[in-house]
Amino acid sequence: MNLTFNDLFLLLPLIILTSSVVLVMISVGVRRNYIVAAGITGCGLLLAAIIAVIMLPYTNQQVSPLLIIDQYSLFFTVVICFAAMFIAIFSFNYLADLDDQKEEYYLLLGIATIGSVVMVSTNHFAGVVLGLETLSMSLYGMIAYPVRSKESSNHSLEASIKYLVLSAAASALMLFGMALIYTQTGSLAFSSLTNTGTVISDNYTIAALLLFSAGIFFKLSLAPFHIWTPDVYEGSPLPSATYLATVGKVAMFVVLLRFVEISHALSFESVVTVFSLIAIVSIMIGNLLALMQDNLKRILAYSSIAHMGYLLIAVIASFFANGTVSIEAVTFYLLAYITMTLGAFGVVSIVSTSRNELGGISDYQGLFWRAPWLAAVFTAMLLSLAGIPLTVGFIGKFYVFLAGVESNLWILLSVLIVGSGIGLYYYLRIVYRMLTPASKEEALVSPGMEDLSSQGVLAILFVLLIVLGVYPAPIMAIIETISVYI
Repeated sequence: MNLTFNDLFLLLPLIILTSSVVLVMISVGVRRNYIVAAGITGCGLLLAAIIAVIMLPYTNQQVSPLLIIDQYSLFFTVVICFAAMFIAIFSFNYLADLDDQKEEYYLLLGIATIGSVVMVSTNHFAGVVLGLETLSMSLYGMIAYPVRSKESSNHSLEASIKYLVLSAAASALMLFGMALIYTQTGSLAFSSLTNTGTVISDNYTIAALLLFSAGIFFKLSLAPFHIWTPDVYEGSPLPSATYLATVGKVAMFVVLLRFVEISHALSFESVVTVFSLIAIVSIMIGNLLALMQDNLKRILAYSSIAHMGYLLIAVIASFFANGTVSIEAVTFYLLAYITMTLGAFGVVSIVSTSRNELGGISDYQGLFWRAPWLAAVFTAMLLSLAGIPLTVGFIGKFYVFLAGVESNLWILLSVLIVGSGIGLYYYLRIVYRMLTPASKEEALVSPGMEDLSSQGVLAILFVLLIVLGVYPAPIMAIIETISVYI
């Protein structure tokens, strides 16, 4: 297939991201400068997001067998680029005092973002592999990045190796499922399974669907494929854990949603049963194990397991509802999740450094009295994660609940309510610690003027959290428009 100039124009966000990575590589080769590397990466991400916004209203085209540039993919390209830019800003001060060469971190972040954009822009198994491996290979390096630092322990290397080995096993499951599908259909397009004339047998198809889904569930930390999540989050530097928890999961969930909708995977009762069990177990395990944690990264890790379980309910509902309500619920919840999680990790990044991460709940005792603004933002993010009204998290859960009601998924909705009730406790436990006066003066790092850019990002996320929680109509109108392209 020959690419035309029009096709290259449609690939402009990807071209800009790739060019920014090349520019960072050249700048590092000429002369190392941390500010230049961070600046080029941030500008490239911002420009790619702006171009995607401009293209959003009128673009819908299959550019190649591997890539589809439609309004849905462009919407998440914007979300991913802005999220990656915010993480780059949070990373700047966090890594500033790292006793190591820091410029390559932005190379890895840029390459990971390219992989994420490819993942949300594909409806082909080969495209998923290319995007996923580009993302994963970069994440291995980002997780292990401080390993050469004198202040670093071996935790980051251990986390990276654990993620590498288990991620490779998950990729093997996905590839095995793809191989079974190709054996039946002779094609690697998601839509190949809808051609029932080429399918050998239903059992063969179900095995292929479950193998591919198992690999996706690992990447999303859904139970029982979640074991790696708390250890990898805890061992990773904060910016890397933030990227893994936000951009990585959002990109993977878009792949799952496209795959389920295009391939009609949920037309098999056994597949629906497996998805439902995984949603139930993920919600309960994520919330119950979070109760036992005293480390913030581990709490947010288990919390993310539960939130992926909530989202899976809406995916299951998409088959029974025979409409776009469930797709809209998933899309809005992904936007809410990335806003809440970025804000929570952002506060932790501001009060921490690469030399001294404040990971324990006790480290945040008295934050309300030392840094009221940070405490207010952190509280808002935690309450939103819990699903308290007037926050974007409440609206997200409301749409998921609505999708479940339309599909009569009463058991799953009961689990959602119970899980949300349990989650309220461990989120409020952190808020209580922040309200309690600190027992010692040196407990917290006080943010200074050098954190102005990071605090600006927090302000944007805080406004988004409130505005989308109080008046979600404009963004829902956009989501309703793009959901028909899934």
